[in-house]
Amino acid sequence: MAKAIHMMVRVLDLDPSIDFYRKAFGLEVADRFDFDSFTLVYLRNAEADFEVELTLNKGRTEPYGHGDGYGHIAFAVDDLEAEHARFKSAGLSPADIKEFHREGALMAKFFFVQDPDGYKIEVLQKHGRYR
Repeated sequence: MAKAIHMMVRVLDLDPSIDFYRKAFGLEVADRFDFDSFTLVYLRNAEADFEVELTLNKGRTEPYGHGDGYGHIAFAVDDLEAEHARFKSAGLSPADIKEFHREGALMAKFFFVQDPDGYKIEVLQKHGRYR
């Protein structure tokens, strides 16, 4: 059976991206590989083996277009309201908390935030299928 191991985003500057993912999700640098034309940085935390891979293409100065294909990555948290407040106090500019209901029951409670390169990230309350 296949196991998801990482997702990759291209970034213009590693330091603000590493700082964002550390502040927002407690991800730390697990590995860093420097090559002639690019650098790969893998971030993870103790909650899971799944990693966020940051790719820096050296010499790139223009922001990456996200097109209409990229959606988001999602993180589940124990206390959504506390995390939302923490994001605000850390200057991470989270969007308002939203709720989805289906057939009269709460399906999801969440907010979105964007990293320094504009990638959308969903933060969900652990509930139902979101664990």
